[in-house]
Amino acid sequence: QVQLVESGGGLVQVGGSLRLSCAASGRTFSRFLVAWFRQAPEKERVFVGTIRWSGGGTYYGDSVKGRFTISRDNAKNTVYLQMDSLKPDDTAVYYCAATANSIVGYPIREDLYEHWGQGTQVTVSS
Repeated sequence: QVQLVESGGGLVQVGGSLRLSCAASGRTFSRFLVAWFRQAPEKERVFVGTIRWSGGGTYYGDSVKGRFTISRDNAKNTVYLQMDSLKPDDTAVYYCAATANSIVGYPIREDLYEHWGQGTQVTVSS
């Protein structure tokens, strides 16, 4: 069983930066795809980006491309979401999700990820 724990959320001003962490326990991330999703108030949860642990390839949603970066630390079994140039529209609960299934490409559908964290709140104030 894999447990995912997000951390690093908080309040930040427009244009600022924040780094979220997703730490895994119970199993290493090797061969996993690890993704970030977010859910703004009264809106559906949407894909932010994903990283393939083996090889480190990444894929991002259009709304964050060029501003957000996903990386990983093998030794810490942790995935990071570096968020720069933050906007009020980035305000949401951010979730880490992972799948150990063999999936070609970079899945953006949340039902393809079987492990989820509890989420961490990010608020961007103007």
